[in-house]
Amino acid sequence: MQKEGVIISNVSNLYIIEDNESNQILKCSARGKFKDQGVALAVGDMIKYEITDMEKSEGVIEEILERKSYIKRPKIANLTQIIFVVSMKMPKPDLLMLDKQLAFAELNNIKPIICLNKIDLEDDEYIKKIGETYKKIGYKVFETNANEKIGIDKIEEALKNNITAFSGNSGVGKSTLINAIFNNEITKQGMISQKNKRGKNTTTTTYLYKIDKNTYIADTPGFSTFDISEISSEDLYKYFIEFVKPEKNCEFVGCTHIKEENCGIKKAVASGEISEDRYNRFCKIYLEIKEKEAHKW
Repeated sequence: MQKEGVIISNVSNLYIIEDNESNQILKCSARGKFKDQGVALAVGDMIKYEITDMEKSEGVIEEILERKSYIKRPKIANLTQIIFVVSMKMPKPDLLMLDKQLAFAELNNIKPIICLNKIDLEDDEYIKKIGETYKKIGYKVFETNANEKIGIDKIEEALKNNITAFSGNSGVGKSTLINAIFNNEITKQGMISQKNKRGKNTTTTTYLYKIDKNTYIADTPGFSTFDISEISSEDLYKYFIEFVKPEKNCEFVGCTHIKEENCGIKKAVASGEISEDRYNRFCKIYLEIKEKEAHKW
């Protein structure tokens, strides 16, 4: 009889799965048909499987259920949201990186949440200015002081019924934040470890930690460095979601939104509808992608 579960880890050619009903952890192999069809199973995949040895808790994966999302690098399926942790000080906020991360989330149809951490180290007005910029666009923004557990309750609420990854540059307080949420239980097991966890037989270091029913945290190394080369320079504006509506007012088809005079996006910046700082960061990212495109061949 086929049962349903979720892949929580992948070591060598074995998939560690958790049964949806019993929460039993099993080691499963995958049917050869997946390889024949060129289908790569991923941590986060919802699957159907059959038990082959009850005593040894072993089984075989028969089917992958439809994915809500899939990211190639780092490889993970069904991630529903990413919490982008931004430090207010030490290190200073890297908003250029944040805007790349947001574009990446939009590209992959994954809900982004912004967490402004270390709010105790920075002026309230500066924090408010950054927060309002992104709230105006429609993003959810949390302000936290992980050391004092300020704002942690709001993040805990946002995690429910989601598969969530945390992303942030080194030193932003990501580990401290996760410690505050889980009272050290998960980080004791090595989650968000600074060490290289890739063992001799490990094909992926991604792991899902179950927090509650239908609620997982993805320990996914690789979300701190964002390569948005999948986005072309001409399509970049689509992933700055507040740019999409004003773009319809551009005079020229194929407007780059950089040099043109009668550009709907530039007019929206001039009127205050779009943040000038965010537009300037868009220009930097656009030119960065354009440069890579020029040297692609």
